[in-house]
Formats: sequence, C-alpha cells, structure tokens
Amino acid sequence: MNIKVIFLAFATFATGTAENIIVGILPDVASGLGVSIALAGQLTAVFSISFALAAPAALWLTARAERKTVFLAALVLFIASNLLAAASPDYACLFAARVGMAVASATICLVGTTLATAMAGEEMRGRAIGIIFMGISGSLVLGVPMGMAIDAWFGWRSVFIALALLAAIVLVVSMAAVPVSGRSGQGSPGYLRHLRVRALVGAQLVSILMIGGHFVVFAYLAPYAADAAGIPKPWIIPAFIAFGVAGVSGGYLGGWLSDGMSPRFAILFVPLAYLSVLATIPLAAGLPWLAFMLMMIWCCISWMISPVVQSFLMAASPETAEAGVSLNFSAMHLGVGLGTAVGGLTMKNASLLALPLSGAILASLAVVSSVVAVRSARAARFAFP
Repeated sequence: MNIKVIFLAFATFATGTAENIIVGILPDVASGLGVSIALAGQLTAVFSISFALAAPAALWLTARAERKTVFLAALVLFIASNLLAAASPDYACLFAARVGMAVASATICLVGTTLATAMAGEEMRGRAIGIIFMGISGSLVLGVPMGMAIDAWFGWRSVFIALALLAAIVLVVSMAAVPVSGRSGQGSPGYLRHLRVRALVGAQLVSILMIGGHFVVFAYLAPYAADAAGIPKPWIIPAFIAFGVAGVSGGYLGGWLSDGMSPRFAILFVPLAYLSVLATIPLAAGLPWLAFMLMMIWCCISWMISPVVQSFLMAASPETAEAGVSLNFSAMHLGVGLGTAVGGLTMKNASLLALPLSGAILASLAVVSSVVAVRSARAARFAFP
C-alpha cells in the first residue's frame, strides 16, 4: 500500500475527532459558554447536518479546481475553523465554527478518498478506502479519548487548538507528499445520472439503513452495555476502547473483502453478517463476556460497510464514481441521524432491551437493499472487476 494513502488517513482522523469530540467535552463546553447541556449538544447535530449538505457540493469544486489544491484549501479552512472555535466568545461563534469545520471535513473526506484510490490503483482500491475509514473510526478510539484528556488538563478550548495543530502538520506534509492529480474530469458531478440507476440507489440505501441500524444501539451503547449486557461499570471505558479497535479493523477488512472477493459479494455478505450478529446480541443479556464478544464482532462488521459500498459504487459505475462517493458520505450521516432518532423513540416507547430489535429491522431492510442493488447491477450488465 502506498505510504501516502496511510498518511491521508491522518487527515480523516482529525476530521472524525472534530465531529465527535463535543460528546466527550460537552459539560465543559456548556459551562464555559454559559448555555444548557441540551443546547451545547446541538453543536454535534449541526456538524452532521452541515457535513451531509456539504459533501455533494464539494464535488463541484473538484470539477473546477485541481484536487490537491482543493484538499489543501479544505485543510486551511479546517485549521481556521478550529482556531475560531478555540477563541469563541459565545455560543453563536462556536456554532459558526462548527459549520466551517463540517464543510472542511466533508471536502477533506471526499477528496482524500478520491486521491487515495487514485494513488493505490484499481487492484487495491477497496483497501485504500478502508484505510481512509480507519482514520475516521480511529478518531473514536484515540481521538475522542485524547481530546477528553486534553480538556481535563488544559480546558476545552485547547482541544480545538490541538486539532488545528494536527491539521497544520498534515497540511505541511501534504504540500510536499500528495501528488498533483488534476480535476475530477467531469463537467458536472453526475448526481442525476447516479440517482437514476436502481443498483446505485440500492447501494446508497444499504449505507443509510445499515448505519442507521448500527446507531440505534451505538448512540445509547453506554447504558445498554451496562444495564442490558451486564458489563460491569468499571469496565465500560475499556470495553469502549475495545469496540473502537474492532471498528478500526473493520474499516480495513471491508476494503480487503471487496478487493479479495468482489464488490458484489461484499455488499451482500456484510449486511447479512451484521444482521445475524445484531439479532443474537439480546440473547446474551446478563452474560457479560458473551455480550462483549458479540458486540466486538458487531462493531467490527458495522465499520466494514462504508468501504464495501463505496467499492461497489466505483466498480458498478466508474463514470459516476465521484458523485456516488460524495452522496455516500451524505448517506452515512443521514443514517446516523435516522438511527439515533429510532433509538430515541425505542427508548421512549419500549425499553433499552428493545434497541437491538429496532436496529435489526433497519438492518433487515439493508439486506433487502443489497439484494436489489446486486440484482439490478446484473440486469444492467454492469462489468465488475
């Protein structure tokens, strides 16, 4: 694997940390700005919404400017937004900084993915995408805990300064290491062409529904692990670290599976495997070690889906590949919102124990969507490598 691809994962590590860090430092941000916990919590929501809206727009930039230039400009915006966040005198200023971070992050993730696949070559395309997603998943394992530690030692504003410094290092190295790759090569992103193809829409739905099914449980994982799975509370933090490690490995395994077998096989196998594991988690209620092992597998498989879907989109329709990847980043964030909302409704109207069942319903729909995607691809006679 090209070492430059691995380096690009540090950029997505920074953006992933920026997206999720508010969850870890929420009380300090709220007290520091003199706002409620609920209002401060919206700083995470505005990031996800802004990211989902910005990802499709970012592709327009690559049609009009060289991709390395766009990537570097996004890093500059990310650095400036984090410095603004660190200096924010009030909530409104931090809110605006979060929007800037999200726009920059969407561009970095999209362009970073296209740069990585171009450098890796077709035979290792899936693994290149997997490495990029290892950066994102790794932010949950290392980035958020490190941010929480920095907050405890130096205050919440220092977290954003640290993110700006990390991005500055990536910027300097990228200027020298990332090759000039030209524009995207298309006059328009091709969103309408992409969305007219049933196979490609089916694949996008796989992302929305499977990630949605994951976040039904994941958004409420701490209480579920403690109260339903029976994992002792002193072991919750180590368990989360272990789940994060499993997620990081899943990002690479998803790419490896797409390269080693085929994108069609992978997009069928991963949702079905995920559903099977998710459906067995309730059976381990009150059995901590069994629940822990099942949840490790569950977290690993959940992070396999993004490189799998993106590999499928690129293989099925190379001419709309960049549009597909752009829309897929939006689809992932829609899935996060969907799963969190369904999980909240399940908690309100049923119980904590019902979370895996609700998630399994969405995962079942993901399985159906994967079958539709593959059958439609065969009917359209897409040529897969």
